[in-house]
Amino acid sequence: MEIVKLMIDFILHIDVHLGQIIATYGTATYLILFLIIFMETGLVFTPFLPGDSLLFAAGAFAALNSLNVYILVPVLMAAAIIGDQTNYWIGHFFGKKIIAHPKIPIDEKHIKETQKFFNKHGGKTIIMARFMPFFRTFAPFVAGVGRMSYGMFLSYSILGGVLWVGGASMAGFFFGNIEIVKKNFSLVIIAVIFLSLVPIMFELAKKKLKK
Repeated sequence: MEIVKLMIDFILHIDVHLGQIIATYGTATYLILFLIIFMETGLVFTPFLPGDSLLFAAGAFAALNSLNVYILVPVLMAAAIIGDQTNYWIGHFFGKKIIAHPKIPIDEKHIKETQKFFNKHGGKTIIMARFMPFFRTFAPFVAGVGRMSYGMFLSYSILGGVLWVGGASMAGFFFGNIEIVKKNFSLVIIAVIFLSLVPIMFELAKKKLKK
């Protein structure tokens, strides 16, 4: 429970915490951000890590020259793309054993929902899932379990990673330091998270209407 509270606090006040990380670790901040984005996209056990909010906040700090945008964006794109490849191959080689293992904390509902998304949207799911929390963690894993063509997966993964990291970080770069945004950064982060959940809520609403 305490970990959940800490995680919520970190996400809602990510501007404060990221500022502290930059002040404490300096250049090593790029490695820390790389690892967070890599783990969120590359390890099926860590879908709770901040993605959209972290990219937005990092972009805002880059606009203040606390981070170099020309280093930040390529590093985070690499993290997202490499993370996807890792998750794909974990799913490819070990996916069925991981899902079946009773002691591994994976919510099978998320796996099933992702599989349904794949059935509906095909390979484009890899791109679409980038902009949806949880789905972006499970999509490459499910693609690996389902033995999706790796060439197709790789092309969608690279495109999705570039669009997601570029879009979210540049949004922070251009809008994160507007006075009203700076004064209400926590509310903006909540709005960013809400917007990323809209596609999921839309799909759920459609299912209920069909029923």
